[in-house]
Amino acid sequence: MAGAAPPKRQDTRKFFENLSGEGKSIAVLTSGGDAQGMNAAVRAVVRMGIYVGAKVYFIHEGYQGMVDGGDNIKEATWESVSSMLQVGGTVIGSARCKEFRTHEGRLKAAHNLVQRGITNLCVIGGDGSLTGANLFREEWSGLLDELLQQGLINEEAVRSNSVLHIVGMVGSIDNDFCGTDMTIGTDSALHRIIEVVDAIMTTAQSHQRTFVLEVMGRHCGYLALVSALACGADWVFIPEMPPEDGWEDSMCQKLSEVTHTTQYFNTHS
Repeated sequence: MAGAAPPKRQDTRKFFENLSGEGKSIAVLTSGGDAQGMNAAVRAVVRMGIYVGAKVYFIHEGYQGMVDGGDNIKEATWESVSSMLQVGGTVIGSARCKEFRTHEGRLKAAHNLVQRGITNLCVIGGDGSLTGANLFREEWSGLLDELLQQGLINEEAVRSNSVLHIVGMVGSIDNDFCGTDMTIGTDSALHRIIEVVDAIMTTAQSHQRTFVLEVMGRHCGYLALVSALACGADWVFIPEMPPEDGWEDSMCQKLSEVTHTTQYFNTHS
């Protein structure tokens, strides 16, 4: 079956012209562990939001900033995301937030968003961050009703903020999330691993040694497998395929057969 033809340039331009963020507010936050590429994602959200006419906010320090409110939620400008594409980590900060895991914490966060008319939320983070965002979305209507009963907002605020829209962007070097080809940070992590191997190769060659390199990955062997292929490792351990009994002897025999410098990779768990 033939695939659909790619859109023409004028069709793409027309598509973007039809997008309108007039009267809408968007907030972007980064949560959990940082990953290189998060800043590029934040920049894209801010500039695209401004381009379509929406008001865009930074939420500093992840969910903690959403719960605390105040100066943690600031309006972003076109210039405020300049010169950040190449910067690692996240310039708007990230923090673990136990309070957001409680109903009271999510109620505070909802109040802070409603006060600014924010009904569109972009969450850049890992599994826990996106799970929390989905729970927040599911509870949103009930949270608004509670705020109304407590007299913190009026009925007009409930009507105008009745639906919370959430976009999740996976920030994880592990590349362990279904539905995306490569998560934010994975490519940079692979680049760093290969840099490290290149740096230690001369030492390994000088002393005729086999080096063991452990990489990150949690329960996913993607980084270990792909970096092993890229660097020509002779042995690799990944969680998805644990070694069979007797692997120690097999590995020693394999490594004794090669006369050049060797490495093997093991994913961190």
